Amino acid sequence: MKKITQQFILEFIAANDIPFIPTQPRLSIPIISRMCSKMEHLVKFDEIKICGNLIIDGHHRYLSSLIMNFELGQVETNLTSATKETPWSQIEFDENDWDSAAGIEHLNRLDAEYNKLELEFLRRITSNDE
Repeated sequence: MKKITQQFILEFIAANDIPFIPTQPRLSIPIISRMCSKMEHLVKFDEIKICGNLIIDGHHRYLSSLIMNFELGQVETNLTSATKETPWSQIEFDENDWDSAAGIEHLNRLDAEYNKLELEFLRRITSNDE
């Protein structure tokens, strides 16, 4: 898999017409990278939540699915008063990992159970060593 960097993401966004519009102004590159790795190994994810053409929940999943050409479901939901569109060109991509080691372990456990996979497999494909 291609290394997921800020430059790679920015070039991907510039080169592609992305149908859904974000409502979150910042995303974490390490989270996107882990999700891309899981998608490369066909790990299933929950649907993203949308309202019309706005992403309400699932920004990291959505962008990762586009990068990996991975089919991801969508479910309609409602807007809140705090919902604000942010063009993809204005999203800030943070190099910091927003998930703690314990948080990553928790997500891997949930994904292992949901996908009926070995936890060790998910640990391996989401480690920084790969």
